[in-house]
Amino acid sequence: MRDVLQLLEAQQDSMIQDLRTLVEIESPSRNADQIRKVGDVVEGWLTPLGARSERITSSNGDHRLFRLEGVSQERILILAHADTVWEIGTLNRLPFRIEEDRAYGPGSYDMKGGVVQAVYALRALQNRGPLPCHIDFLLTSDEEIGSRTSYSLIQELAQGVQAVLVIEPSNPGTHTLKTSRKGVGDFYVTVQGRAAHAGGQPEKGINAILELAHQVLDVTALANPPRGTTINVGVIHGGTASNVVPAEAWMHVDLRVTTLPEAERVEEAMRNLQPFDDRAKVTVTGGLNRPPFERTEGTAHLYELARTVADTLGFEVGEAASGGGSDGNFTASIAPTLDGLGACGDGAHAEHEHVIISEMPRRAALLAGLILALHPAPEESQDEVGQEEDSQDDASQETGEQFLDMTLPDAENEEPARIRTDE
Repeated sequence: MRDVLQLLEAQQDSMIQDLRTLVEIESPSRNADQIRKVGDVVEGWLTPLGARSERITSSNGDHRLFRLEGVSQERILILAHADTVWEIGTLNRLPFRIEEDRAYGPGSYDMKGGVVQAVYALRALQNRGPLPCHIDFLLTSDEEIGSRTSYSLIQELAQGVQAVLVIEPSNPGTHTLKTSRKGVGDFYVTVQGRAAHAGGQPEKGINAILELAHQVLDVTALANPPRGTTINVGVIHGGTASNVVPAEAWMHVDLRVTTLPEAERVEEAMRNLQPFDDRAKVTVTGGLNRPPFERTEGTAHLYELARTVADTLGFEVGEAASGGGSDGNFTASIAPTLDGLGACGDGAHAEHEHVIISEMPRRAALLAGLILALHPAPEESQDEVGQEEDSQDDASQETGEQFLDMTLPDAENEEPARIRTDE
């Protein structure tokens, strides 16, 4: 694997140029034309590797599926997305720029840096010979807005795969891989009251804001931080004028959970909210839109493989949970899933968003090594595992054979998570 790392380090400048290319195509989630341009560039990179490209149309723009054939009939799914949270014109005030070992730009860290790294990892693998297995590379168009049009495709492609590798960025600061994520849900709670003159006939009114205030307290009380369940009332609106008893008010609620039972508990409670004022009407819509990504045995084995590969390459990589969701949330209960295999850096969705340049070749090599680790070459002798060698190269060879011998448990019969798609 050291040869792969050396090859990628020699291509670091090219990686940064390709990152610039993607960053300078602004691709907000609801701009289908710009997302198509990103897909076209990635298709141009992967087609010379023999990838077959499929376009899956949606109301949000095309999802692109790139399929590469390998020696083994087993299949690995790589998950990525082309959309970002940044609107057209952001580059005018936040242009792509390089400062020391950092490349700044909207979408660089989340997650165009990861897309570039994955492409270079696949090139490096082909430089060694045929790919060890079939690889599906899915580039979606709507991850940043909930994956409403892509989650069923993601789950379909995850069926029967050996592993799902998510090239979302690593955790900021620590650069750790993500072996669990909170599930994400959102709710809208709407109160219908009755308007009246606040001074002349207040008794004839039903104050929707007052009713909603009671509901805010009840909804917030559903949180259980010790169990990882958090609830945030992030947006609230109601009323028309200070001298009018408000007839309508609503709030937008964010839910984060670590387990499905907690999600079910909160969902049931939200569905059963009752008005404090019997004359008011309370309506609840929404629900869980990303199930929890729980740390399964398969995910733990994938992390151990990645940790050993990193050690072979000469660096350490840790693991951690994440409070945010990704498309890996949709696959973790279907197949072994490892997240955070993308860029190292910081500032996702923030103006200081950046990637660490020197980490890009190392993380591309980590992804390539993980794919190889899942498919040990048959000619490698297991008798050599554990033997000590004098030279560093021989030591690297030995360690590589150790991680190539690790296998993953069968996750084919695991139950898929229940997904709610209520608007």
